[in-house]
Amino acid sequence: MSENYIRQTLVTLLSDFGDRDVYVAVMKGVIAQINPNMEVVDLTHQIPPQNIAAARFCLMNAYPYFPEGTVHIAVVDPGVGGKRRAIAVQFAGGFLVGPDNGIFSGVLAQNPAIAAVELTNSQYWRTPEPSKTFHGRDIFAPVGAHLASGVSLQRLGVEIDPATLVQMNLEHCTQTKTGWSGCIQYIDYFGNLVSNIPGDYTQGRKWVVQVSGLTIPGCDIYSEVQAGEALALVGSHGWVEIAINSGNAHTQLQINLQDPLEVISY
Repeated sequence: MSENYIRQTLVTLLSDFGDRDVYVAVMKGVIAQINPNMEVVDLTHQIPPQNIAAARFCLMNAYPYFPEGTVHIAVVDPGVGGKRRAIAVQFAGGFLVGPDNGIFSGVLAQNPAIAAVELTNSQYWRTPEPSKTFHGRDIFAPVGAHLASGVSLQRLGVEIDPATLVQMNLEHCTQTKTGWSGCIQYIDYFGNLVSNIPGDYTQGRKWVVQVSGLTIPGCDIYSEVQAGEALALVGSHGWVEIAINSGNAHTQLQINLQDPLEVISY
């Protein structure tokens, strides 16, 4: 369906589709059929397969750098074709389009939803009979393109209570007598172990991280320890992370997603 759109805002894409197959290009083709003038930015398509937590983290840390009104389409969807809802959400920074499986919970924890709909209006899908395995192509990409071209959120489906949106089951960061406890929420390409403890909590203090029986010094830069040694620091994303100077903390320390840790200040 094309309405000869002129108005447009930016669209971003995030998925676990990789770059070997044509899935990402197909989604872009669907968007271009609806609005050939649409600008599309790839956040990443290298999310580990079915890893909703990684998708949540990457989207949460990317969206603040885009203009207000940007439409973010995120497709990491192990429940595709099942009972999970297809949704679009408006928040203060723009719109989110994708599965209701917790993928948007990081963004919405920082910028709560203003309104949300379940995508029930097939007029804005690629086809009224979408594939049971590729809602990115048949629902999310076309809906995102229409939304970015000026179609109102309310026209896309039935309004739902934002409080019913699925939250990611991730241990909360909590204050302790000696600092803060949390967990590993993301492991990046370099093997850095990113916690869910904000870096602000370490400002003006000396601190260490305790994790898996290890005590790791809090540092400002990698070179404060020797090559091959572990350190903790605040990454560019603003979270406390564990790294190995010139190494891979994930493989060397055998610490994994959602493993607990504590920042101790003194």
